[in-house]
Amino acid sequence: MIDTDLRTILYVEDDLHVRTTAKLVLEVIGKFVVRECCSGREALVAAENFYPDLILLDVMMPDLDGLATLSLLRGMPHLADTPALFVTSLTAPDDIERYLDVGAIGVIPKPLVPLRLAGQVHEFWERRPQPA
Repeated sequence: MIDTDLRTILYVEDDLHVRTTAKLVLEVIGKFVVRECCSGREALVAAENFYPDLILLDVMMPDLDGLATLSLLRGMPHLADTPALFVTSLTAPDDIERYLDVGAIGVIPKPLVPLRLAGQVHEFWERRPQPA
């Protein structure tokens, strides 16, 4: 069963091709409303007036990487507890442990498989820890 509470996603990815493809798939197949950002700095500005159900972040980005971006987003009261997923090719066990330690609910490995992306997002959403 798909959890219908997941409607909006803040998606941060610096690679234009990956971002465009993923946004299209998430909107068309996943039926999500996606606010896309090309950098961590852009995400911080966009997030001021956006209340996403989920934050989807690339790890390796210039200027602010995904971990630093998530840390700054967590400083915004309305995003302090918003579930986050990292999208990355850095998926060694130590890397994944580091992402989970900063509060991610999971990792979607790159390269993305477009037709699987919406399903992967739903799977992590359904397994996310529930607030107390």
